[in-house]
Amino acid sequence: MSMNNYHALHTARSATAGSCGVPITVGVRRAHHSSRQHGFTLIELLVATALAALLIVGLGGVVGQVATTRDAVQDKNDLTRQARFAMEQMVRSVSHSRLLLLPLNDKPASNWLENVREETVPPTTPTDDSSKYTAVLAVTLPAYQDLDGDGFPDADDDRDGRIDEDLPADSSFDSAPGLSMIDDGGGGSVDEGVTGDDDETLFTENEDPINGIDDDGDANIDEDPSADMNGDGCPGVCGVDDDGDGSVDEGSTADDDEDGQSDEDWYNAVVFYLNAGTLMQRTPVPWDISGGSTVSGLDYITEPVAANVSRFRVERVAGLADGPQLVDITLELTSPVSGEVVSLQTQVRVGGAL
Repeated sequence: MSMNNYHALHTARSATAGSCGVPITVGVRRAHHSSRQHGFTLIELLVATALAALLIVGLGGVVGQVATTRDAVQDKNDLTRQARFAMEQMVRSVSHSRLLLLPLNDKPASNWLENVREETVPPTTPTDDSSKYTAVLAVTLPAYQDLDGDGFPDADDDRDGRIDEDLPADSSFDSAPGLSMIDDGGGGSVDEGVTGDDDETLFTENEDPINGIDDDGDANIDEDPSADMNGDGCPGVCGVDDDGDGSVDEGSTADDDEDGQSDEDWYNAVVFYLNAGTLMQRTPVPWDISGGSTVSGLDYITEPVAANVSRFRVERVAGLADGPQLVDITLELTSPVSGEVVSLQTQVRVGGAL
């Protein structure tokens, strides 16, 4: 074979073979196979898209559930904080007070329980006459309050160092039967009767002097005194030098502390009650808010202490006549958004912190 023919043959073989003598067509097949490894068919893309959508929906549900749980926990925390604050306000007032004004003791002759005051929101229909109730808790103002900073408790209206020692016939000095705008008797009516009828017993007034006896036979003691608080017909206590000035029984019969003034130191009532699902606190102040030109039982501030209240219950716990007076308080709050419910209940002794 001539050199020219050999060169031509070698050139032809090089054109059809790689460096290792493998046909080029094998290389082409490898390239085609590699392109299928790095691509997706239409079906594969549809399946991948569907899986991704399901994953997104699932994650969205988890995130939504977490957010809902977080909101519910936050909602319950808010309710708990409100309920605890309101309960602390009531417990503090009762434990530092000298006298429970409302609820009254139960009167056996009536057809409802005066010693239990309960209200629900929305109203329920109980099996007895407790549908008449408006829930209320009232105590005399604790001596720790001194809003005007004059060094005397606000409950000491005449600033003589003594508290509630010279009551007027209208013992709360608010020109209303019982406490102004409050259903004292628990019969479903507000301020019925006449001024001076402190227990709202329908036109019977000043029939229960402060002497430790149930003079009017209504199961309550000393709840409706006259301007002569002990009903003995004397200034102060008969035969006693009440003010320590060396004179006995000077002044008028309504001057219970014999200081030359009458009816100048009344019951200052702290009141807790419901108003459209909001627990309100009414606190007396030592300045003229009512515009009556003088400070009286009508001068007070009212502020909310808890919203979304679904149940408020106060019970004057029956006990021994000479034993400590206990008050049972139940407060329930319900969220209008999540339906979460927080309920607190406690018993507190009147004057237990004194």
